[in-house]
Amino acid sequence: MQVIPVAGGKGGVGKSLIAANLAIALAQTGAKTYLVDMDLGASNLHLILGEYGARKGIGTFLTKPGKFEDIVLQSQYENLFFIPGDSEIPGFAALKVGQRNLLAKEFVKLKADYLIIDLGAGAHMGVLDFFLLSARGLVVTAPTVTATLDAYVFLKNAVFRMMTNAFPAKSKGGIYLEELRNDSSSMQMMYIPKITEKLKDIDPEHADKFLNMLEKFKPRLIMNMVQDPKDVDKALKIRRSCRQYLDIDLEHLGVIYKDSIQDVALSSKLPVIIYKPKAIVSQGIYRIAEK
Repeated sequence: MQVIPVAGGKGGVGKSLIAANLAIALAQTGAKTYLVDMDLGASNLHLILGEYGARKGIGTFLTKPGKFEDIVLQSQYENLFFIPGDSEIPGFAALKVGQRNLLAKEFVKLKADYLIIDLGAGAHMGVLDFFLLSARGLVVTAPTVTATLDAYVFLKNAVFRMMTNAFPAKSKGGIYLEELRNDSSSMQMMYIPKITEKLKDIDPEHADKFLNMLEKFKPRLIMNMVQDPKDVDKALKIRRSCRQYLDIDLEHLGVIYKDSIQDVALSSKLPVIIYKPKAIVSQGIYRIAEK
């Protein structure tokens, strides 16, 4: 099963729209696909899918007796199964560590070809942990300065989270990282390659573990809401920054041009690739699905 978390450092970049339509595109190839709404507190993936009958969701599973299978819905699209979120839960940050671990265990037990997890905006620790369930997660951004910066910061936080996972708290590397966290000014100024060199020197055993994780970490970028073809260059800048400062290779999956047909499809209660498969935005989704 390919686990594909979909994240974005900033809200409003079209992350949920891409997650929903990408899931349908993959399901149309005959692949058994699960789509999970993990944007808790602001769950709206069901609106994009046109699924309005769900009365149970992740919140139900976490707060009431029952089996995980009880909240899994067969969508109206062949091969696509939907796991709704829950707007009654006050955001992802409110979940306890045990609840997050329980959900992660249930997700990886699913018998699927693809598991697409639509995560909430921001870089809360829980969001990062779900993003790191896969080494090939998707980061969605838009061409604006704030959106591209937030995408980079999200990836930086993901790498730091990976780093702290590799170094036990009482190890020499763990103590060093804790000192960095307590000195926020130093933390902001230091970049991953520089920190890694220090960790290799003081804690080579755990540093090797981190470097092995980092080598496999190859997230993918989608530039959404593009209006000017020159905006594509901003994706290249993010990739260069990730290589230079985070020591990761960020694959650019492609761009999706802004198209007002998305709003028309939403008001018609249909995903855009169902409403108008030949639309520019739909073709962008299909190209990404092929990759």
